[in-house]
Amino acid sequence: MNGHTVHEPSASASWRVALPHTAAAVPVARALVRTVLAEPAHPVTADSDTAELLTAELVANAVEHTAGTGPIELVVHLLPTGCHVEVHDPDPAPPGGLTRPDPVMPDPWREDGRGLLLIRALSSACGHRPTESGKAVWFRLSAAPPRLRPA
Repeated sequence: MNGHTVHEPSASASWRVALPHTAAAVPVARALVRTVLAEPAHPVTADSDTAELLTAELVANAVEHTAGTGPIELVVHLLPTGCHVEVHDPDPAPPGGLTRPDPVMPDPWREDGRGLLLIRALSSACGHRPTESGKAVWFRLSAAPPRLRPA
């Protein structure tokens, strides 16, 4: 073939898993995201540490701030440009402070209250949308620039 070879990014791949409506869901969600981002068949260069942290925040919020015992759902989409993570829960109320900064800063003496702030600060985009059974809260991470290796 003459001319330049164009690399076509692979199509997106998705994973969907139901998680218990308990704190035990958080480490399971982190492990799933870590495994998905390491998948050799669909290499994604999004920062896996950041993806794990933000996923843990979304899952912890869904467990802590929604009523019920039914499962929550984690959806991970690998995209040629990064990754998109959603957490579905049964509560239709939008998460306060996700798309607009909360005018009140978190109490520095409390251990909680910073999750949505982290999601806004570290993701390339975030938001929420209604679903048939409640809502989906999501974030997107752009692909990280390639790391330079010493010669």
